Amino acid sequence: MVRKIILDCDPGHDDAIAILLAYANPAVDLLAVTTVAGNQTLPKTTLNARRVMTVAGIRDVPVAAGADRPLVREQIVAENIHGESGLDGPRFGEPTVELDPRHAVDLIIETVLEHGDVTLVPVGPLTNVALAIRREPRILPRIREIVLMGGSYTLGNVTPAAEFNIYADPEAADVVFSSGLPITMIGLELTHQVKATPEVVARIRALGNPVAEMAAELLTYFASTYKKVFGFDGAPLHDPCAVAYVIDPELIECQPANVQVELRGTWTYGATVCDMYGVTGRPANARVAIRIDAARFWDLIVEALATYSPPSS
Repeated sequence: MVRKIILDCDPGHDDAIAILLAYANPAVDLLAVTTVAGNQTLPKTTLNARRVMTVAGIRDVPVAAGADRPLVREQIVAENIHGESGLDGPRFGEPTVELDPRHAVDLIIETVLEHGDVTLVPVGPLTNVALAIRREPRILPRIREIVLMGGSYTLGNVTPAAEFNIYADPEAADVVFSSGLPITMIGLELTHQVKATPEVVARIRALGNPVAEMAAELLTYFASTYKKVFGFDGAPLHDPCAVAYVIDPELIECQPANVQVELRGTWTYGATVCDMYGVTGRPANARVAIRIDAARFWDLIVEALATYSPPSS
């Protein structure tokens, strides 16, 4: 069965690959792309989504800009990882994909109410999703699942305890994890298992089409910042893991757990506290991803990028 999804993102290098995967794979019906402030400011993440969609020729999916700041905390960005533009690396021309005039939260609400059985795939801060849940409770029974990229059950990547997407808006994350909706959390422990090594980038570049070339340039830049900041031998492809799970849930092994978002800790603000062993007695409110079939994941990425048109002769 084809899964209807809304991809809520903050492009971002890995967000860009998530858009390309979601549009190309036939197991997914991409109903909308919505943007949020996160890896960079909202104008930049929105421009980046339009840039990627223009290069890929994605013109039949609405893209709308959403929240330009977190619910409560001061805004942060990830310029040290994604660069000043949020999508450093390739050179982009002016995008020709138009912006939907609706606010992203309105687009999410209207799309869910119209279609029903929609899976929300937020791969940035959870501000838009939290606002939609708060504004229109009628969407709750029409959401099939939330598959989010964010959090961790061991270490963070922006503080020792917190992962960036959750730390960027912990209060919004708390709204989402408290919503009662089925949630799958794709966290750092999972995404660090799929690093875009030079061998992976070469495989993508060999496809020879403009979209694959863009992806290879994105991953090359992304890998350089991960090498500098974290010492990794390749950039973890965080956000496409959430899309890959929707495409093929058997790809990723998950464990039920109770997940609480820390909102007050001096050193742990924004941490996802995952009760993996049931020691609190609180019922599970999420499925936490723990293992991925990395080889099959990369096959999905390469197969998706291969579907885009070759250069004109």
